[in-house]
Amino acid sequence: MKKVLPVLLLVIGLSVTVVFAQKVYTPAKNSKERRMILDTLRVPVEKELKQKIQFAVNEFNISGNWAFVSGEPQTKTGKTPDYSKTIYKDEVAEGMFDNNFSVLMKISGNKWKIVTYAIGCTDVCYANWWEEFKAPKAIFSYTE
Repeated sequence: MKKVLPVLLLVIGLSVTVVFAQKVYTPAKNSKERRMILDTLRVPVEKELKQKIQFAVNEFNISGNWAFVSGEPQTKTGKTPDYSKTIYKDEVAEGMFDNNFSVLMKISGNKWKIVTYAIGCTDVCYANWWEEFKAPKAIFSYTE
């Protein structure tokens, strides 16, 4: 019995580790999952920027029911969006704006929902999102 207990505890410990250690992956470029996530983000971004947007993605990481995506918003022709009629016009004019986006999403049922997103960060605005939103740290390229 004394030898069975340590083995049992080891098996339980490994099982818990496997359950919580989700694999991080990037969905294929033309996958339904990738389209669903980017289309979900596109709605508020186009509303906020008052123009049609496509995304040039730099990072796209999914683990379990969480997704982190970052990159640059672009017009349909691949150019930088016109920020002159947006809430960002002053920051752009002052040089306090970078053309980028970051988003943290979570799937509920079969629908991706935005947890938080940011546009125009001049620093790593998502550095503490893993902690603030209890997301897997492994999906972020930089954390504090």
